[in-house]
Amino acid sequence: MFPLDAPWNISFAGCGFLGIYHIGVASCLKEHTPFLVENARNIYGASAGALTATALVSGACLGEAGANIIDVSKEARKRFLGPLHPSFNLVKIIRNCLYKTLPEDAHEKATGRLGISLTRVSDGENVLLSQFNTKEELIQACVCSTFIPVYCGLIPPCLQGVRYVDGGISDNLPQYELKNTITVSPFSGESDICPRDSSTNLHELRVTNTSIQFNLSNLYRLSKALFPPEPQVLKDMCKQGYRDALHFLKRNGLLNRPQPDRPLALPAPENIANENDEIRENEEPEEVSAAVQAAEEHIFEHLPQRLNQALLEACKEKRSVYLSISNMLPVRMASALMLPYTLPLESAVSFTVRLLEWLPDVPEDIEWIKDQTRKVCRYVLRNAKKQLGNHITARLYYHLELRRAQSLSVPLAFTSSDCLPRWVRTSTSLMDMMQKWEEYQRQLMPGLFCINVDMQATLYHHQQEPSLSMDPDSLIMVDVSKESSNETF
Repeated sequence: MFPLDAPWNISFAGCGFLGIYHIGVASCLKEHTPFLVENARNIYGASAGALTATALVSGACLGEAGANIIDVSKEARKRFLGPLHPSFNLVKIIRNCLYKTLPEDAHEKATGRLGISLTRVSDGENVLLSQFNTKEELIQACVCSTFIPVYCGLIPPCLQGVRYVDGGISDNLPQYELKNTITVSPFSGESDICPRDSSTNLHELRVTNTSIQFNLSNLYRLSKALFPPEPQVLKDMCKQGYRDALHFLKRNGLLNRPQPDRPLALPAPENIANENDEIRENEEPEEVSAAVQAAEEHIFEHLPQRLNQALLEACKEKRSVYLSISNMLPVRMASALMLPYTLPLESAVSFTVRLLEWLPDVPEDIEWIKDQTRKVCRYVLRNAKKQLGNHITARLYYHLELRRAQSLSVPLAFTSSDCLPRWVRTSTSLMDMMQKWEEYQRQLMPGLFCINVDMQATLYHHQQEPSLSMDPDSLIMVDVSKESSNETF
């Protein structure tokens, strides 16, 4: 049971083409517990979740919103490269669908109650926008929240003079940390309304505040978020969203409850709620269980008529001659082989059309491109100047130290003549020098001979009697040789 003492919020996660899951959840909430939507203090959304949140707050037809998602998916699947084909303009399609679906006073209903998650391009920070002056601003905010860089285009859209991109990049599940926020996500994890996969894997990923359990089912869902799945998969996802919302209402005892006079609050922490789930299910009245079972068996009967019709038409196989021929393997192989020739032509046509549509925004976008180019160049020059300054400073320091060392006076303790022996310096003639050299040799050779004999004798004595000391006569002979050599110098 929800305690009736505090307001609550609803938050829809970004999920790309799986936004049909949110339509199923919103349809269930509006049918079985409309007070949860009408009395919610704020309804938040990011990327595809922002489109569903906008439809709920503005009172737009959920069936029409779901049909738009199916039509966009079918349009993307017609092309060989899907949404990456040059002729597929997702931003233009979303803008046209919002213009047709939203009422004229949508911005008045959304102001102060709807929160759209945006990512500011200048600093990458998240912005939660809740003030809208016109319907055009509301639509432009939804376009900014769904704009994935490169995937949707190169120049991000502008809102109120600021450039924004997909809000899921910075915060994919706004206000998820608040205990009074009902979180909705098509990926199994810790969100309040999400698929419950029968997996024993306890590992989970938290991608920009969105809990995603690590299993094969979620990997498949992630692969289909940016590339639209088959119509049957979309139908199953919508049905899954309705069923998961129904189970959420059943767990919290919100089915068949009269609309309260004051706001509701979310339950206590999730672990306590999970511990009491089994007890609540056992104590639940039998008529509520029967109603839930009946609703699950006839889910498509409870969906909006427009959405149900779109799902049935998308899943119905058309037996036309053209479709049968185009689905043949030789025709598909021929189309793939012709792609290098047809793709440039289609790209040129698409580029021309986009250029004509871009003309009104050319001055503003060119100014933004110039500003971004100046910022990039300034950043590069600043870093290059810093690196070059550090290098030049180090080189200059080394040169200054070298010059300072070269400028120091080195005192000379001796001259070149002092390096010569004394008998060379005192010689007056060449003959006198030769005589002294011969005398020097006669004095040096006995000394070297005595040293050699003394070393051999010492080694011999050490081998025979290691304990005996060195011969004193040999020491005298060594000393004499040293003295004689000293006298000659």
